Amino acid sequence: MPQLPGNGLMTAAIAAGPKIAALSCGKPVYLVVLLHAEGSSGQEVIDLALNFAPELPKADFLAAEAPFPAATGRRWFPGEGFSTETIVAGLTTSAPLLDAFLDEMLSARRLPGDHLALVGFSQGAMLALDVGLRRAVPPAVIIAFGGALPETRDIGAPRAQPPVVFIHGEDDAVVPLADMIATRDRLKALGLPVKSMRRPGLGHGEDDDGIIAAGSVLTAALVKPKKASDDHDHGDHDHDH
Repeated sequence: MPQLPGNGLMTAAIAAGPKIAALSCGKPVYLVVLLHAEGSSGQEVIDLALNFAPELPKADFLAAEAPFPAATGRRWFPGEGFSTETIVAGLTTSAPLLDAFLDEMLSARRLPGDHLALVGFSQGAMLALDVGLRRAVPPAVIIAFGGALPETRDIGAPRAQPPVVFIHGEDDAVVPLADMIATRDRLKALGLPVKSMRRPGLGHGEDDDGIIAAGSVLTAALVKPKKASDDHDHGDHDHDH
């Protein structure tokens, strides 16, 4: 269980939460790690994974539990709220923890780094992006629900260039749609394969259509990699030329 050194945060650690074992009953071929939102828990996101598992019978689904307590559930950053300063400080604190946690979970299953997929929600989406883009071996895909990276968070030239998919509510008042678009365009400018799906009428959360789309993305990335870049018209996708 990776922990942080010093500064009163020695007890901060990411824990392996609830999971869905590979339905094939054999050794898993893929690992999908889900990172819950602020004030949530691993149980909430593993319930969503029930939608994905039937199409990915060779994948283990694992919900990670954030290291810091919140008023309800857990949170990924030690500070409260979504100010730029809190997000950047939180990423600086928690990114090394998640990176080590992912290494540990992959090693336990004897899986290579590119057999990993990250699905994050809100703060968890921010952390999935920040860590996934820096890993030496890129994950197969990063899916971010309601997440973005502040302009002040330097990602430089990413060591990894995994496919990234943003799924975002148009009425998100916590992480505005404009922040997602800015992050998406920033990653595209760095050469990453990035797509986004905007959900009309949705605030800071996820809906059925977004979850269904995420399942399709996971299946394409993990089971049918040659088709991962195919375009599917859901009617809500951003199409940039």
